Amino acid sequence: MPDPVLYGYWRSSASYRVRIALNLKGIPAQGAFVDLRKAEQGSEAYRVLNPAGLVPLWSEADGFSLAQSLAIIEYLDDVYPDPPLLPAEPRLRAICREIAYAIACDIHPLGNLRVLEKLSADYGADADARAAWVRHWIGRGFEAIEARLANAAGRHAVGDRITLADVCLAPQVYNARRFALDLSPYPRIVAVDAAAREEPAFAAAAPENQPDATRLSG
Repeated sequence: MPDPVLYGYWRSSASYRVRIALNLKGIPAQGAFVDLRKAEQGSEAYRVLNPAGLVPLWSEADGFSLAQSLAIIEYLDDVYPDPPLLPAEPRLRAICREIAYAIACDIHPLGNLRVLEKLSADYGADADARAAWVRHWIGRGFEAIEARLANAAGRHAVGDRITLADVCLAPQVYNARRFALDLSPYPRIVAVDAAAREEPAFAAAAPENQPDATRLSG
């Protein structure tokens, strides 16, 4: 049976999360490039696969598919439980999800490409205004996560093992740097991100290490 397919974009933080999870678990998958710069996510052909018109999309040979990054990752964690991405202890599992959901539900949507395009189309926001908008909302979210890490973090975001929290946090820190957010108020976030990026699974998933990044920058 053919390997599953991950539809994504090299700089999409949601796609980046799933790539990390696949690498951590050693799950084989084909990559299918959806060029957000050319609005391929809104094409008729792609919306047949994913009516939301977003990336990532996980598609298996028997027709099963999922279109939300956290749903994909938790599904993969159920099907391929080693190594686990959620702690065994219920309170730590809840804290892990709190961090992941703060990123995926509170921070990331406000910096999504379609939101930024709407700001430009309806309110005349230029590139500088869009970047300032993204910095504002990442900063607001990072304030809460930084406080949570004070009593949750060890080497990694929740204790000393990689969890779903790290899988979500590293791509969001990448976005923060991309939009030139001052990270000095968030030393715990910087520390756990640095620890995560030492892991080969994170390095291999990084946007700059994707074949599509080379093609687009060439």
